[in-house]
Amino acid sequence: MNIKITGIGHYLPEHIETSKELSAKINKSEDWIVSRTGVKERRVSKIDVDEMGAKAARISLKMANIKPDLILNASGVGKQVIPDTSVFFQRELGLNGIPSFSIHATCLSFLVALHAAANYIEQGSYNKILIISSDRGTRGRNYNEPESAALLGDAAAAIVLEKAVENENSKLLSYKMETWPQGANLTEVRGGGTNLHPQDNKTTLEDNLFSMNGPGIYKMARKKVYERLKEDLKENNLTPNDINLLIPHQASGLAVKAYSKYGGFDEKKVINIIDTTGNCVAASIPLALSIAYEQNKLKRGDLIYFAGTGAGLSIGSMLLKF
Repeated sequence: MNIKITGIGHYLPEHIETSKELSAKINKSEDWIVSRTGVKERRVSKIDVDEMGAKAARISLKMANIKPDLILNASGVGKQVIPDTSVFFQRELGLNGIPSFSIHATCLSFLVALHAAANYIEQGSYNKILIISSDRGTRGRNYNEPESAALLGDAAAAIVLEKAVENENSKLLSYKMETWPQGANLTEVRGGGTNLHPQDNKTTLEDNLFSMNGPGIYKMARKKVYERLKEDLKENNLTPNDINLLIPHQASGLAVKAYSKYGGFDEKKVINIIDTTGNCVAASIPLALSIAYEQNKLKRGDLIYFAGTGAGLSIGSMLLKF
C-alpha cells in the first residue's frame, strides 16, 4: 500500500521519576529494578491522556501542515469508558466534525491502527489520518507487584498518514498479527468492565490496577516472536542486515535486547529507549519512532521493521518503507 508518514511528534512529561525514587514505594532496591526491568527512570504525567495526546498531535500536524479527515485513538487505556478518548483528543485540538474513534489492541494499538489507516487511504475512504497513542501507565501501577510497577511510564506520540505517490517509494510492505488467548490472564486489568464492575462487592482495588506475570509472558512470547521474525524475513526475501531500523515495543529491557541476542539484528539498529522512558504501553512504538526521527536515525527510503507484543497474548509486526 502506497502510504507515507508526513508528520511525527511526541510528548514526554516533564517530571522524571528515577528508579531510586521508586524503590521505596515497591520495597525493592534500585539495582533490583534496573536488573529486572531495564528501566532507570520513567516520566510521570500531571495531565491526562487527552492533553498529552493533543500535545503530540499538534507537533505532527504542524509538520504535515494539514487538517485531518479522520482521528484514530490508538492507546492502551482510555480517558474513560464513554465517550471514546478520540473525542477528547479532538476537543483538545480545537477541531470539530472530524470522525473519531478507537482502534484498540493494547500495546499493539498503534500498529493495528496504522494498518487500518493504510487500508482506509488505499480504499479512498480517508486521505489525511491522524493517529494518536497516549498512555498514562503510572496511574494503574500496583505497588504490590514490584516488577510491573517498575516497568510503566507515561508518554504520547502521534503520526499523520497520507497517500504516497508512486515515485516517493514510501509504502507499507507487510503486516502480520497473531493472538494466542492462552496468555489472556498473563497481562490484565481485571476491573472496569462488565466482569468486575465497580459496583460489584467482589471487585477489589487491585482489580482496577495493572497486573502482569512477567516471566510467564517472556517465556511464551520469546519463541513466538522469534518465529514471527524468521517468517517475515523469509516471506519478504530479507535478512536482518537489510533492515535499516528495528522499532520494537518497549516491553522490558530483556525483551528489547532479545531482538539482537536471538533475532540476529545489529544492536545499533534496534531502537532501545526503555531505560529512560519505561514501558509506555501503546505509546511505546510510536514514541520510539518519533525519538529515532528526532535523533536523525531515520530518513526517507529506510526500511523499518516494527515488532512487538500486546496483552492477549498478541504478536504484531510490520515492514514499512519510510
